[in-house]
Amino acid sequence: MSKTTISQIGVVVRDLDKTMKLYTDLLGWGPWNVYEHKEPSLHGTHLRGKPSKYSMLCAETMVGDMCYELIQPLEGDSIYKEWLEEHGEGLHHIAVMKPTPKDSDEFKDLMAKSGANMLMGGKIGESIEFYYLDSEPNLKVIIESGTGHAIDLKPVRVYPEPE
Repeated sequence: MSKTTISQIGVVVRDLDKTMKLYTDLLGWGPWNVYEHKEPSLHGTHLRGKPSKYSMLCAETMVGDMCYELIQPLEGDSIYKEWLEEHGEGLHHIAVMKPTPKDSDEFKDLMAKSGANMLMGGKIGESIEFYYLDSEPNLKVIIESGTGHAIDLKPVRVYPEPE
């Protein structure tokens, strides 16, 4: 098996704007592309095997070769909202996105055989599928995977605003 590369680190937060400002002020990270994921572009969403509608604000910035993502849950039940209630703000997942749907499905099958079943997932637009796996018992962290990347999307805004 080839080495799986981390493509993103995801952090769940209560206040996206406040957190982006802190990362920018303290670490110099940015600019941040901010996305609002909601219906109809966010579709096919599910939570623990049942259809579930949810929405979220996300902000992404590149730190070296890795994407760093902040997620603020908005409406509906999601693992992000559960995380905030159970753990508070903080590191939520690492993502290992796959280049093709076939690679993504193979990874999903491999992880299911290890006992890491799907927690939550959905699609964004026509090019992105994402899913989170219950990998915390084995790997001590939730794994996100899927195909596509937010580079295919247009942000609703950028922080800080370009001068």
